[in-house]
Amino acid sequence: MTARGRGPTGARTQGVARVADSGTKTADEDLITATGHPTHVHDFHQLLYAPLGRITVTTPDGEHELASPLALWLPAGTPHSARFDPESLVLAEPFDPAAHRLPFARATAIRLDDAVRRQLLARTRGAGAEADDAAVFAALTCTRPRRDARLPLPRPTSEAARAVAGTLLRRPDDQRTATEWAESLYVSSTSLRRAFRTETGIAFSEWRTRVRLNHSLELLSRGHQVGAVAAKVGFTSTNGYIVAFRRHFGRTPGAWTKECAERSTG
Repeated sequence: MTARGRGPTGARTQGVARVADSGTKTADEDLITATGHPTHVHDFHQLLYAPLGRITVTTPDGEHELASPLALWLPAGTPHSARFDPESLVLAEPFDPAAHRLPFARATAIRLDDAVRRQLLARTRGAGAEADDAAVFAALTCTRPRRDARLPLPRPTSEAARAVAGTLLRRPDDQRTATEWAESLYVSSTSLRRAFRTETGIAFSEWRTRVRLNHSLELLSRGHQVGAVAAKVGFTSTNGYIVAFRRHFGRTPGAWTKECAERSTG
């Protein structure tokens, strides 16, 4: 794991991190190991982003799994710990709460667009980049909350894989396996799986899971119950749906729905 950024994990440190179970003040770099860091809090707002690899951040609200393009806002005073996958690159941006009003009251995942991602990466290379930059804060707080952050879903290009993808986009509850799909299309299951992997960068099973989860967001936003949503999008159990949803979005479907309702009323 490589940690980069302004403040806690970079050269321009603002504020301090405190181990949550003690009053000892400790700089972030003393807490971070190759696999993560224990529970602590900051006296500054912090945005965490992993442009490479995946990190899991645990807060009182639950676990947040972050991989590009998802990032996580941690309001000042939020207890959190983190686990890093091997070879992850972690960027952290701190902001003074006295100077910047964060629009989120609790840990909130957001989707970063291409322009903001490039801006954050450029800051790791720019020796003259300012810490606690107001323009950067404005750009980061204008990004879309996870409510609108569908999972990336590249489309396959070969004929058989494209046919499978088209059907699943219309009918995510289709239960056919890759082998069954291959038999119906008169191709080998090996070539069909390879097509999904090479043309989308995602295994067939993961591609289908993303279709189902993306489809479920619309149903949840309409007020459908979690169990009904799980069945409608093709999960064989409600628990399996909840586990997959939390793994990809860092929240349970119920918590996601509650957050959406709070933002709407706010």
